[in-house]
Amino acid sequence: MRPASLNPLFASAQALTGIGPRLVLLLKKCLALPPGVTEPRVADLLWHMPTGVIDRRTEPQLAAAVPGTIVTLCLRVLKHKPPPRGNNKAPYKVTCEDDTGRIDLVFFHAERKFIEKQLPVGELRFVSGRIERYGEALQMAHPDYIVSPEARDELPMLEPVYPLTAGLSGKVLIKAERQAIERVPDLPEWQESNWLAARGWPGFKAALKRIHQPAEAQDVSNGAAPWQRLAYDELLAGQLAFALVRQNHKVERGRRLSGDGRIRAKIIAALPFSLTGSQTAALEEIVADLAASHRMLRLLQGDVGSGKTVVALLAMAVAVEAGAQAALMAPTEVLARQHLETIAPFAEAAGLRIALLTGREKGKARDSILTRLQDGEVDILIGTHALFQADVRFKDIAIAVIDEQHRFGVHQRLALQAKGANGDTNVLVMTATPIPRTLLMTHYGDLDVSKLKEKPAGRKPIVTKMVPLELLERLIDRIRVQLSEGAQVYWVCPLIETSELTDLAAAEERHAYLRQTFGDDVGLLHGGLAAKEKDETMAAFAARGLKILVATTVIEVGVNVPNANIMVIEHAERFGLAQLHQLRGRVGRGTRESFCMLLYKSPLGETAGKRLEMMERTEDGFLIAEKDLELRGGGEILGARQSGAPGFRVAEVPGFEMLLTAARDDAALVLANDPGLVSPRGEALRTLLYLFECDEAVRLFRAA
Repeated sequence: MRPASLNPLFASAQALTGIGPRLVLLLKKCLALPPGVTEPRVADLLWHMPTGVIDRRTEPQLAAAVPGTIVTLCLRVLKHKPPPRGNNKAPYKVTCEDDTGRIDLVFFHAERKFIEKQLPVGELRFVSGRIERYGEALQMAHPDYIVSPEARDELPMLEPVYPLTAGLSGKVLIKAERQAIERVPDLPEWQESNWLAARGWPGFKAALKRIHQPAEAQDVSNGAAPWQRLAYDELLAGQLAFALVRQNHKVERGRRLSGDGRIRAKIIAALPFSLTGSQTAALEEIVADLAASHRMLRLLQGDVGSGKTVVALLAMAVAVEAGAQAALMAPTEVLARQHLETIAPFAEAAGLRIALLTGREKGKARDSILTRLQDGEVDILIGTHALFQADVRFKDIAIAVIDEQHRFGVHQRLALQAKGANGDTNVLVMTATPIPRTLLMTHYGDLDVSKLKEKPAGRKPIVTKMVPLELLERLIDRIRVQLSEGAQVYWVCPLIETSELTDLAAAEERHAYLRQTFGDDVGLLHGGLAAKEKDETMAAFAARGLKILVATTVIEVGVNVPNANIMVIEHAERFGLAQLHQLRGRVGRGTRESFCMLLYKSPLGETAGKRLEMMERTEDGFLIAEKDLELRGGGEILGARQSGAPGFRVAEVPGFEMLLTAARDDAALVLANDPGLVSPRGEALRTLLYLFECDEAVRLFRAA
């Protein structure tokens, strides 16, 4: 249960004065609400951080005011000068003065009664805005603030600037933020006092107040002490939640699986190559996990072509040797069918019974698969999201392998895990997107990790070259020579059809252009095609009936045509590094020398140039992933905001890696000394977990 002290922060934003149903809708657009939250709450306002500050502390007399600057003036209202009747274009002016001069406050399309009420003749008013000189006179158009001497405190001398949405004014948001701050209770300190003192960090409530009601302009900087303090709080909550999940996971009873090795031996004998050192080591870690008393929850990450599928098959074979079943889930139908084709010959050699279940299997064919599955006549089921459906029942599933993990959320992982009789299914998740260390800690902190660092023997390096679009014809001439020698080409375009809004090459347009040169040897593959058409096109390319396959990024993951040795990526400057690396991995799988041509439109921007140069320089996916993180940031690389992986609300700050490492060490130390979080600091840390809503993640995993 969430501590009662936090209830004011998790109340609806409508509990605040001035926030009604219309403003709630605007706040919903403006605030980054966490997954599953449909209505803004007070806490969501607290995590809506300013992007800058307007300094209104300059309070000159009129004679000393500098035109073009923002000032706060103490003025006496002299007279109102409404526009002539019938002239709507003329402004409404209010002449004011202080002891040193006069100024006109100027309003366009103004409501007279409103201005007369705000600026009564003869009264003093504090007015803040940008002062300008118009001819010889001073004026201020549409002042930002007009307040009476009694309401002087309402005028923010350092005004935070927030991201807004159409219809939501900064003033309204500031008023709401101030009320939100007032609702923050005095909470027990969860950070070590020595740690705070060494960094000069304030307490939690003080940090929030200094950001939303700054005393100094630098308080709103994400490198300053208040923001760094909150960033560390968020990172510590995340790392502590992951550590608790792992701790709970290790004590949760799993089922011990230890096969006799006979099926694995047959699979290994059927392989056309020997296992690499990395594959052998990863398999040993997986076998040890399966034999342990707790459930396996392991991430297998390996570069494109490092042989993850073989390791997954051998892991699933352990379950079958032990008399149970296994499942392999992929994010797309193309990839699921690819896995089936890869696995089928080895499964057949080992006597494994495999089946495929995607959205395309319907009627009697689907019913037959489900019956065989429930009767235990299917050893390994390969499929897509279709595996989550309630009518998919295994006789005895013991291991689930999830490919391209970042495309699935935590909920989906748990749904598959729960297919086991006791919810005790072992889980192996795989990704061909090499993940930098910092992202492993923030997105996969609940998983043990195995890495495949070598490519299978016989894989040749891929020659990667940047080519400007002006040299397109020369590239086509080189391709013509390669095709005459039996080569095959992928040609990837970023869009399906040309739009008036973009000059990107379209797959359909490029397909038509290449057909003029190469005739019927050119095929087209994109997401808009029917599943049957996709399969037929892919099969024709794999059987060498097509020499060139023009495609969108549907071929990014998993497609395997060993004879294809040329990858052309058009408008390569528009792709991210990880995606470029994935696409390049479609070639270099056979005996031919392979090429990746990065077609780009000049001039190249600085970041795009760095991406393409990195592609030319290395094939190491882990180096590329680190560079991608540096250039783009973590959430974007993993598609984190779409996949249910945690996005940060405060913690994207300078020094992120240092703070993250410290938070991970701190969480490990806390749980080593206080696994039940029952000490005074442990109790305070429980409040922190609820504050950053990590309680939900822990509850989910406990329920799995």
